[in-house]
Amino acid sequence: MPTVHTPILRFDAAALGYARQPVVVGLSGILHEGEALALIGPNGSGKTTLLRSILSEVDILSGSIEVAEGAIGYVPQSAELDLDFPVTAEEVVTMGLYGELGWFRRPTREHRLRVRAALERVGMDDRSTIRFGRLSGGQRQRILLARALVARPRLILLDEPFNGLDQPNRDALIGIIHSVKAEGVGVVVSTHDLSLATLTCEQALLLAGRQIAFGPLCEVLTPEYLAQAYGIASDVLIEADVSRESQ
Repeated sequence: MPTVHTPILRFDAAALGYARQPVVVGLSGILHEGEALALIGPNGSGKTTLLRSILSEVDILSGSIEVAEGAIGYVPQSAELDLDFPVTAEEVVTMGLYGELGWFRRPTREHRLRVRAALERVGMDDRSTIRFGRLSGGQRQRILLARALVARPRLILLDEPFNGLDQPNRDALIGIIHSVKAEGVGVVVSTHDLSLATLTCEQALLLAGRQIAFGPLCEVLTPEYLAQAYGIASDVLIEADVSRESQ
């Protein structure tokens, strides 16, 4: 019998925006457990708005977005924490448990073990006592990913996670994305990097203030669709992406 995959995320003719002003429209498609969806499009195309709508931080003006029951892990483009704030890497990861603990309940031994396991998973267990602001950009990104993982989410949202990462941190992040997918977690990745999208995702959603295309990467990342989204010759876009990857 064929394997049946449970939908994690479903868009049904959704339009998103602020104060009744649409930012992105025409969203329709399904992401299943164990799959990753690449959000691709130029700046201002609606990628971050879409991620925030999944977190119920943006109004759904029409249509609907359905998210499977369970925790959602979110890794923003950059740390929302003040880098001068005296908090350790381990304490940042523990923040991912606040949904379970609230602000005043102390972590149990089981919670502390989960924090340690999340740090080990992202290869940062030897940095647990270092102040978050003293870590490199790539290390901070891994800590924020551990913060998302510690909640045992069914869906993880990553907003431009590869920006500014060196090759070792990029490789580590790619490996982590594949490992969580193998556990049935759904992943949504906002990225400008078509080559990294290809390495990590099965599905793609191409945006330009509206849905250009949604589906398997090979059907979405075509010259015609890319030209519609970016308004430039698609071969120029692909050449620029390949050049950036080779640097």
